Amino acid sequence: MRNDTKHDWLRRRLGTTALAAILAAGLGLSAEAAPEGFSPEEWVMVVSVINTTNPYMISNIEGAQALADHLGIKLEIVNSNNSSQEGISNIMAILASGKKPIMFVNTVSSSDAPTIVDAVGRAGGHVTIWWNKPDDYKPWNVGDHFVAFQKHPGVSSGRCGAQAIAGALEGQGNVVLLPGVQDSTTSQTRVAGFRAEIAENFPGITILEERPSNWDPQIAARNAQDLIVKYGDQIDAVWSADDAMQIGAMQVFENAGLLEQVKFASDGLYPKTLEDIQSGRGGNAIVGETFHRGYMASAVGLYTAYLAATGEITPSELPEDKRESLFALSCVTPDNIGQYLKYDEPGAPAAFVENLIASGPWAAEPMPLVGGGVEVLPGS
Repeated sequence: MRNDTKHDWLRRRLGTTALAAILAAGLGLSAEAAPEGFSPEEWVMVVSVINTTNPYMISNIEGAQALADHLGIKLEIVNSNNSSQEGISNIMAILASGKKPIMFVNTVSSSDAPTIVDAVGRAGGHVTIWWNKPDDYKPWNVGDHFVAFQKHPGVSSGRCGAQAIAGALEGQGNVVLLPGVQDSTTSQTRVAGFRAEIAENFPGITILEERPSNWDPQIAARNAQDLIVKYGDQIDAVWSADDAMQIGAMQVFENAGLLEQVKFASDGLYPKTLEDIQSGRGGNAIVGETFHRGYMASAVGLYTAYLAATGEITPSELPEDKRESLFALSCVTPDNIGQYLKYDEPGAPAAFVENLIASGPWAAEPMPLVGGGVEVLPGS
């Protein structure tokens, strides 16, 4: 989209409040001088997200905007609307503009990654994929244009949620699961971690059913309604693969008068979840979370691709854990939540960008590099 319409588009898509947060991320940041030989006007930064209803995806846009403002490079936003076909089509339209892309992609499905990476390479750009790709699709087998694949560990995320729910239920009860997109390694690893933790350590917990909900609060709400009709007050807990789905589910349980009887755990610690934990909503319904931020992921991903575009790094010379990377994830409970509040204060995305540029993409707190390679699933 053109610069003169970008903010109008965001206002229509996200609403005035969300737009204000995104724009605030860039306030006070002056454009950094470009490295010698790099012409920002020849390039475009692109952030591609699964949808703009999920707060994590909105946070992805915040981080991309903060970094683009800091580096003085135009930003384009791709909203995939939960559709691989639509996301890829919108990316292709940007690539046809003639500018070389520096791209962060939160893929809808794992199978989207090769198509996108190939197109970016043909356009002379650099791309970092977050969260989902085929396990055997390695950056070092593709080329330097596929700079890196990056994510937070999914298995440990699922284990954190399982421990929180089992503890709240004192080891006895029934839980339903709301995974994300089925063809998503992120969702698959989180579900695997949850199931493994329950099977290994909490035999008194029964998993009643899984309902994939596509990272979408509205789909999760419909699935939660169906599960309440099917199981009623047999449901003691709900685990969701991310907070957007948990937010939708909690509202349905509240409408049904069941919120105070059910415990919830999820991934992301989104702002709404912070509010609900601090207020004690539903008789302290939320018992566990894992912490990461969308603005951190997009800023790290884009900055890694930017370093490759400017020649400050040569991807093929990097160790494998810096091209297929796992970044730190934290388990959060109502007892330790105070440690994480600063990451949602006004200006937090801009502050993170400053930290990121000072430390580099593999040492930025609170999400330094902690490992690499394909996640090992429990029992494999």
